Amino acid sequence: MLRMAMALSVRIHALLRYAPTNLLLDAIRTRRGLKWGIPAMLLAAGYLYAAAICTTIIDRGGPGWLYLLVLLFIWNAFKFLWIGPVSLVQLLRVRAQEQRQRREARHAAVSAEGDIPLT
Repeated sequence: MLRMAMALSVRIHALLRYAPTNLLLDAIRTRRGLKWGIPAMLLAAGYLYAAAICTTIIDRGGPGWLYLLVLLFIWNAFKFLWIGPVSLVQLLRVRAQEQRQRREARHAAVSAEGDIPLT
């Protein structure tokens, strides 16, 4: 039973890897995309609004399968709310690392110039 559940989980993960929101989040996690983490949090408002619309439709006698869309919209909203602070921390970490590398390169260049004997 556990083996079957794990196999199903792996297949679902492989399928959802290409979902549009997951592709967008993967693009945000790159070095070029880290600056878009905070603005991407605004997408969460749209997803929460869509979830509110679906629940209103359900309350007014709409089909029950809309609960699946509500769940999906709320899940995506949480993903986009989460990516903002995470990308900000990653961006600060990457910028600090880049600054450290530039400083080390400057020190290496200065020490290399000092090792050359003047004739």
